[in-house]
Amino acid sequence: MTSRILVYAVAFAHAALAASIPNARPEEVGISTERLALVRASMQRYIDRGEVAGTVSMIARKGRLVHFEAQGVADLDSKRPMKTDAIFRLASMTKPITSIAVMMLLEEGRFQLDDAVSKFLPEFKDAKVAVANRPNERAEGGFRLLPAEREFTIRHLLAHTAGLASGSGGPTLDLARKLQGERKDGELLDGYIKRLAKLPLSFQPGTAWEYGPATEVLGRLVEVVSGVSLDQFFQERIFKPLGMTDTSFYVPQEKLGRLVAAYGKSGEGQLKKLAPSRHESAGRYYSGAGGLAGTAEDYLRFTQMLLNGGRFNGARLVSRKTVEAMTANQIAGIPLWNDTLGGYRFGLGFRVLTDMGKSPSLASIGSYGWGGAYGTYFWVDPKEEMIGILMVQLLPYAHLNVRYDFQNAATQAIVD
Repeated sequence: MTSRILVYAVAFAHAALAASIPNARPEEVGISTERLALVRASMQRYIDRGEVAGTVSMIARKGRLVHFEAQGVADLDSKRPMKTDAIFRLASMTKPITSIAVMMLLEEGRFQLDDAVSKFLPEFKDAKVAVANRPNERAEGGFRLLPAEREFTIRHLLAHTAGLASGSGGPTLDLARKLQGERKDGELLDGYIKRLAKLPLSFQPGTAWEYGPATEVLGRLVEVVSGVSLDQFFQERIFKPLGMTDTSFYVPQEKLGRLVAAYGKSGEGQLKKLAPSRHESAGRYYSGAGGLAGTAEDYLRFTQMLLNGGRFNGARLVSRKTVEAMTANQIAGIPLWNDTLGGYRFGLGFRVLTDMGKSPSLASIGSYGWGGAYGTYFWVDPKEEMIGILMVQLLPYAHLNVRYDFQNAATQAIVD
């Protein structure tokens, strides 16, 4: 075990140079150095098996950083070592940032959570709902249209209960996927949202939970209400105050050397590099649902702001009560993904653990977080004052348990 502690000590020394919040020896905040070494071992097993090329993992407790380590490589072809300042495609880890932007505008009195979205985006007025012609039909067999019983609201969008046509399910699944595939080069967010609004809803607003383009619509809402692009709002109102200097919709040319290669799996199960993503060139499509790229350190600043009740780095983005509302169960008993995400319900931008007995990983009631399509993941545990951030780049990642293994290895290290 001595050698593992020594390896960890080297990683911690690196963390002390790079971290954006104060460092602590693990024991100073109730974490065992010896047990925390299991995080490194767990991540290394995934790398050794060839399931991921590399990882960056980060753990903070009680406002102090106790683990920050890069393992493996950022690019298998060049064997470029993974570094802690590596830039990752965040995908849906963009959604919590967009949700915070929405709540900042709510606090300014620009709208109410239960305002109809059509009040600001009139293209969604008089929406119709697609009802499958066959019971429980999700994609085939056709559908008929019925009037929406109510207009969907900003709260519905934040909680993913608006019923927007989704590429993940529902009778309009094929239409939603076709819409996404028809996105043209140079199209701006406004154009995509207007095309989306022409599709029928998948269910009556407020009656189900389905993952889809809701946060894309919220991004456009921020633009309309604030009068600036989503990129400008993020930079001026969130990134600059928090010191998130490496997070953006498009990676600047001078930082492309830090962008981690993204991988899928070949038919033989080997890692296969994916084609360049939109993050690697300039553009003006600002996706509030999944467009950002950034570093683990930047995202720690964002999550520490949440754990601090809306403030960090001398700046307050939202109030403590707003964070409480965002991390409360907003969907009652409605299940997530047919309850395959055991023990969780949804708040205003985050999944929230409500039943520890069904959780797939170690956590406290009230823990919240989310992840991205390339495998990136974070959680915040207010009871334990703990944050975990994992960065990988594998699409799809769903067949791996790397997220759960990371969270379990981090949480089991608590000893106070």
